[in-house]
Amino acid sequence: MVNDEDRILADALGAAGAIGGGSGGRFGARLAARYLRKDVHETALTLELPLDRAATHVGVTLARVGRLLDTTPDRGGPEVGSVLRALVGGGFAGMNPVVVTVTLTPSGPGTTTVAVRGAAKEGLIKQHAGRKTTCLVSDLLAAPGTP
Repeated sequence: MVNDEDRILADALGAAGAIGGGSGGRFGARLAARYLRKDVHETALTLELPLDRAATHVGVTLARVGRLLDTTPDRGGPEVGSVLRALVGGGFAGMNPVVVTVTLTPSGPGTTTVAVRGAAKEGLIKQHAGRKTTCLVSDLLAAPGTP
């Protein structure tokens, strides 16, 4: 799994730039992405699911709203159960790529703490795509009856 949000976002913006401007558009978008600020938002919630079922629930939810960047959950140390990451379209018409990283930590028998982090590049017009996408994913994860 790629751990550099900035590089993932620059590559995604470059892919979007290539649609309209070919290889020059890709290069220009990737170059501009280096200088844009990130809109980052983090939130946490507790799921009444054991770690393995919570990881499955998170993976299905992320695949539904975006594209999983790695389908195999990273296993951290004993304090971190797994980490899943996806690229989700945010902002106006879903055109602003957002990297959503979900960290799952076992918090007790049958419960898992979930930290959701969304990061997106912001241009001149602030869309707050990182915050809005983080809230969307958190709401979907917490929705009753969705595991």
